[in-house]
Amino acid sequence: MTATRTDERTAGELKALAEQAGRDLEEASPLEILRWAADTFGKRFCVTSSMEDAVVAHLASRAMPGVDVVFLDTGYHFPETIGTRDAVAEVMDVNVITLTPRQTVAEQDAEYGPKLHDRDPDLCCALRKIKPLEEGLGAYSAWATGLRRDESPTRANTPVVGWDEKRQKVKVSPIARWTQDDVDAYIAEHGVITNLLLMDGYPSIGCAPCTRRVAEGEDARAGRWAGRNKTECGLHG
Repeated sequence: MTATRTDERTAGELKALAEQAGRDLEEASPLEILRWAADTFGKRFCVTSSMEDAVVAHLASRAMPGVDVVFLDTGYHFPETIGTRDAVAEVMDVNVITLTPRQTVAEQDAEYGPKLHDRDPDLCCALRKIKPLEEGLGAYSAWATGLRRDESPTRANTPVVGWDEKRQKVKVSPIARWTQDDVDAYIAEHGVITNLLLMDGYPSIGCAPCTRRVAEGEDARAGRWAGRNKTECGLHG
């Protein structure tokens, strides 16, 4: 499966390409999937990372040295998350690009009132995550995520390559078929950078005000927006 490295393909062509790749690459390794993305899109391809760990960024750096790694700095991150980003930028063969919302936290508080994340978490995510990502992905035809099918019921049908209808882009999830054991084994084998909070009871790490530790036996994402009827920030829904 080979495509030209231009942005002249229409949304329909990109969608067909994504759907075909999703079928063809279902049994492929994450590295093979990322090499396909690199060969197909070149500099029009990027990786997004929440800096929970750097597994997909590390894999992508092997497939495409110098690949753009996009990070959303919401202004609410744990210090450990920012530290992980800085470490990835320092030691890995990637180009870390930090996106920020149009408003600082203080400016948002002035307009919407303090602690919007408590009163209207969907709006807070829209302002501080969804809009900045949509703007930041403008230069790309395809983006990679670290989504896995085993993370939650809402992610159980994640394709390894699919079509992001909302953004009209190809969405690559190279480790969709991996389990946590697979991730842990890759981290151990390659010495991949991970967020220190993973060893402190946070198996899923988001913004500090909306993330808590997870008790034994709970779902890995139970600490995200705990007590609310909300399981996703909207980036993947």
